[in-house]
Amino acid sequence: MSPKSRIAAASGPGDTWVPRPRRRETPIGILRHAATFLGASVLGGVLLAGLILPAAGAVGIGAKNTAEGFESIPDDFKAPPLSQATQIFDAKGGLIAKVYERDRTVISADQMSPLIRTAQVDIEDARFYEHGAVDLKGILRAISKNAESGTTVQGASTLTQQYVKNVNVEKAGDDVEAVREAQRKTLGRKIQELRYAIKLEEDLTKEQILTNYLNITFYGHQAYGIQAASQRYFSKDAKDLNLPEAAMLAGLVQNPSQYDPKLHPVAAQKRRDTVIDKMVENKHITAAQAKEAKAAPLGLNYKDPQNGCITAQAGMGFFCDYVRHVVKQDPAFGKSAADRKKLWDTGGLNIYTTLDPDKQAAAQKAVSTKVYVTDPVSAAMTMVEPGSGRILAMAQTRPYGLAKEKNETVVNYNVDAAMGGGIGFQPGSNFKPIVAAAALEAGLTSTQRYDSPNRMDWPTMRTCDGTWKNLNKGKKEGIIPNESTSEVGPYELKQAMALSVNTYFVQMEQEIGLCAVKQMANKLGMTGKASGDPLEEVPALGLGTQEVSPLTMANVYATFAARGTYCAPTAISRITTVAGTDVPVPPARCTPAMSEDTADVINSVLLGVTEKGGTARDLGLDDGRQIAGKTGTTDEKKSAWFTGYTGNLAGSVWLGSPGTKVPMRNIRIGGKYQAEVFGATGPGPIWQQAMSDAVRGMPEKEFTTVYVPDPVRRDGNCTTSGASPGPAGCTGAPATGGWGSTGRPRGVNPAPGRTGPVTPPDATGSEDQ
Repeated sequence: MSPKSRIAAASGPGDTWVPRPRRRETPIGILRHAATFLGASVLGGVLLAGLILPAAGAVGIGAKNTAEGFESIPDDFKAPPLSQATQIFDAKGGLIAKVYERDRTVISADQMSPLIRTAQVDIEDARFYEHGAVDLKGILRAISKNAESGTTVQGASTLTQQYVKNVNVEKAGDDVEAVREAQRKTLGRKIQELRYAIKLEEDLTKEQILTNYLNITFYGHQAYGIQAASQRYFSKDAKDLNLPEAAMLAGLVQNPSQYDPKLHPVAAQKRRDTVIDKMVENKHITAAQAKEAKAAPLGLNYKDPQNGCITAQAGMGFFCDYVRHVVKQDPAFGKSAADRKKLWDTGGLNIYTTLDPDKQAAAQKAVSTKVYVTDPVSAAMTMVEPGSGRILAMAQTRPYGLAKEKNETVVNYNVDAAMGGGIGFQPGSNFKPIVAAAALEAGLTSTQRYDSPNRMDWPTMRTCDGTWKNLNKGKKEGIIPNESTSEVGPYELKQAMALSVNTYFVQMEQEIGLCAVKQMANKLGMTGKASGDPLEEVPALGLGTQEVSPLTMANVYATFAARGTYCAPTAISRITTVAGTDVPVPPARCTPAMSEDTADVINSVLLGVTEKGGTARDLGLDDGRQIAGKTGTTDEKKSAWFTGYTGNLAGSVWLGSPGTKVPMRNIRIGGKYQAEVFGATGPGPIWQQAMSDAVRGMPEKEFTTVYVPDPVRRDGNCTTSGASPGPAGCTGAPATGGWGSTGRPRGVNPAPGRTGPVTPPDATGSEDQ
């Protein structure tokens, strides 16, 4: 075989013979041609020394030295695992995509048509079953032919030697220079190939060598091995090849570019017919069969190479890419990055994922119909199963691809930068339930009350190792406002959450300290920003100014639904090799992030957000099942969120501009004009549509709830919506000093230590409706 065409830069017309005028050769000339040929075909040292040229003087001496070098080559030849295509499947067994470094599917001898096995031997090494690693008759015949022509027109490498060369090329991988070296016709290279070929003939049967050869060799158009070639050119399995098809593929091996049936059909057919003639010559088919086969057209049923996540259907390309990042980064798939890369590049895996095709379709439809790909903003949505962390859907408006003119992107807006995403987006008030969970874990109750003024200076707050102080009190940059001038406390937790009152949660942060908030975020899987930078301990943390991803937020709220049990996101459920053996996958990683009591209060409070008076009151699902959630809108309406959940499904939707930070005011999105976008009016309807479709057919699962009093503000006085009496001191409870509902003093002096930033963050993440 001549695999030089595997790399275009190393190919060229190397196998094309240009006739030269014949000239008479003297005996010395013939010997010179013999030595040149034998050196190029491995036997220059071995056979010249022992069989052919002992009297050729200096030639014999050189050959003797070469023979000694031959004997010193180790015979521990081992073929590497052949790189194959990996297939990625959804949770119902549907193919998401096929990815590969080299498109190859290794098959056994009984999965190959006997015709292709016969044709390949007849055209490349007709005496394959009669000789060992070296074919002496072939060598002498080649010497004679080359001497007659005055140039090298015929080689004598056996099929076994060609297999060895292919193995060396496979070992070289994508290193172009290493491939060239593996193909270089040097005496040392040929001697090495011969020694390994001899070893192979001792260890393997002829049928095994032929099967290996048919699995490794290159057939053009990114097809490695006979199965991939059969699928590429004829859209059928190798076992189903007929005579003219088998002959065409066997003929391709010598030079896949020169005999390319798509680009050079005449040359391909002529080469095919040459193979058929060889099969007649070797009495493997009859003349009548040959005549019929030659009369047949090439009969191509060509399929373009389908490689990578870009070929994934139904918007699954981003999830496909996320799976790739998981395999390359999770230590479960290899101790080192190099080990994990090798596993992925070698391929040959069947990866079964958690992606639910029905929920994926629901999410993709919602983000695509509510937001057009041509809009100045985009949307992304992730769905997660509470209690398992299984990622069930991952969709976004902009398609997966590299064509910017089509608004395509390969940046996955649903995930962190390390997993193929960007730097994330400010979640705004989506973060406030994390503050509430930290407060409840710290001992505060669901009736915790703060005076919650309409505007206030950022207060001094404790950090994990010091103090944050506001050095801009009284100045614009040192003040935090509520969204509406009517939002004036006092408020308790349920009402403050339903109305998303900024100053309430700032006062809550002050009481429990920023360290408690950061630690709760960490427990919920928010170990840093989407960019990979650590979370900053600043007061605006609790109002959602630090960028995160929809996957992160969906999983936070899934933890609430699972009554406080956090489960790390899971994308892969099982992996097998093409041989059927299992590859270990990461086990489920679930830990308690908070008590069940805390989660029950959070769920009860977030139910209020979706009820009358809450910012998400209009986002009920089609079947009326119980939902909870939270809106979020950042300053200048540059990002808007809604993250909500049922008892068995959580989903988070982000809406905004990933690059230019377009303010969503006076804007047309999805064909509809919006004067101002909020969490409830932009991402909320996307979530509502997607979740309504996704939960169809799922059992209803309600939350474990607790009674949380819901005071209603009226003319500066508070009453309750329930049967219990209104809280005492409703109109004037101070934010600091005195005693809170926990029975311990508020406004504890900050711990000594470092002072925080001179100015508070530049965004409040506070605008909610």
